[in-house]
Amino acid sequence: MSSMQPQTRPDPQRVASAALQAFFNLSQRWELTAAQERVLLGDPPTSTFFRWKASKHAARLGRDTLDRVSYLLGIYKALNILLPSAAAADQWVKKPNEAPLFGGQSALERMLSGGVADLADVRRYLDAQRG
Repeated sequence: MSSMQPQTRPDPQRVASAALQAFFNLSQRWELTAAQERVLLGDPPTSTFFRWKASKHAARLGRDTLDRVSYLLGIYKALNILLPSAAAADQWVKKPNEAPLFGGQSALERMLSGGVADLADVRRYLDAQRG
């Protein structure tokens, strides 16, 4: 007999609400515009986006949106580990970067290309910088 408990699945509404709350907190720190927020979230319909922003709640988020938020939170965390202050970490995303991945663009400009792969690339870059 196994004494393992069956795993319960997280409530999709609670996951969505936590993800949106975290995203909009990050967005405020990075001083993003609504247009930038929409791109980073995968370009949800305008009415849906503003409903999310007003309430920080959603019935459920798609896998793509959850992946995007996860990458962004990982980027935020890595920056706060790598840089000496929260202010420096928040400003880094908007500063031009000469690393080959960015080619003089800021990390935010790269992430605003719109693809989830761009978020993943920035996350991998920072993870590599951490060692």
